[in-house]
Amino acid sequence: MANKRYACIGLYNPKSPENVGSVMRAAGCYGVASVFYTGKRYERARDFVTDTKKIHQDIPLIGIDDLKKIIPLGCVPVAVELVEGARALPEYTHPDRAIYIFGPEDGSLDKEIRDWCEDVVYIPTTGCMNLAATVNVVLYDRMAKGNNTRSGPQFGRETDRT
Repeated sequence: MANKRYACIGLYNPKSPENVGSVMRAAGCYGVASVFYTGKRYERARDFVTDTKKIHQDIPLIGIDDLKKIIPLGCVPVAVELVEGARALPEYTHPDRAIYIFGPEDGSLDKEIRDWCEDVVYIPTTGCMNLAATVNVVLYDRMAKGNNTRSGPQFGRETDRT
């Protein structure tokens, strides 16, 4: 049986090629299928490669005009943004198939984008994190929760140990 779990990343107008390179590295570490980005700022600097593992050879990094138009079939769009009404990541149950949408290093996701996302989550911190760090934390949380997804078995205490 094929693995039902699937994740990809959408970057809204990323600024820093260093952070995009680090996002690609995280994508490789956590089994992300593809990374999409919008905007022109990264395109101008994309030749500055920080992807030392050359993950871009295995995971597509695709420039697009509109993240909403490329949501893979069956994927739940999840905005990652520190806004009122967002769910705290530690309490979040990840969808089996998700596209995680991240804002730029020097701004936020537009409300218009958050509105078409099914879920909005935030990382409870005392300060702002950079783009690459945020992507790493979200993907680690997804991996650490393992089968604790909407359709998978839920974490619980194992009472039958021998």
